[in-house]
Amino acid sequence: MNFFRQALTGLRVLVVMTVVVGIAYPVVIWGVGQIAFKQQAEGSLITNGGAVVGSTLIGQTFAEDQWFASRPSAGDYDALASAGTNAGPSDTDLLAEIDKRRQDIAAREGVAPSDVPPDAVTTSASGLDAYISPEYARIQEARVARVRKLDPAKVASLVAAASSGRSLGFLGEPRVNVVKLNASLAAAG
Repeated sequence: MNFFRQALTGLRVLVVMTVVVGIAYPVVIWGVGQIAFKQQAEGSLITNGGAVVGSTLIGQTFAEDQWFASRPSAGDYDALASAGTNAGPSDTDLLAEIDKRRQDIAAREGVAPSDVPPDAVTTSASGLDAYISPEYARIQEARVARVRKLDPAKVASLVAAASSGRSLGFLGEPRVNVVKLNASLAAAG
């Protein structure tokens, strides 16, 4: 009799835990995700003339002078190859590549090499980063305004609109979404 009572208790615990952990918990987490992150998930696609041209969550390469440049990507922003490099701070090839990027950006933007921020010359861990630092955006404003024949104040306001602060006020760093910024530039003409 004691065996059957224990077996029945075990069966009840199994059913309750299956319902709680296997059904209720996933439904609650899914619901919170739909409410809290719905705008981010559904609003991440950027359209231009009805066609999807990008996502605010995945970066793109913008090489022409009329666009704000993205952070370098080790995988050329290919989501199937998302990863950084395996090179470390003592790798001479990596250091040479970083120095070359720094010199190229300094010459392109007309600033001293020491004014080029680290995110302009180093890849992100995922290789998909759609963000740059406000400092990197700031040194590009004059070039973009000149090439596009736009008022520098207009370009600065577009940068401000594509900027966001630290998540929850203390996580991460302030950032500028390059894909969103360049889409705004395309819309501005």
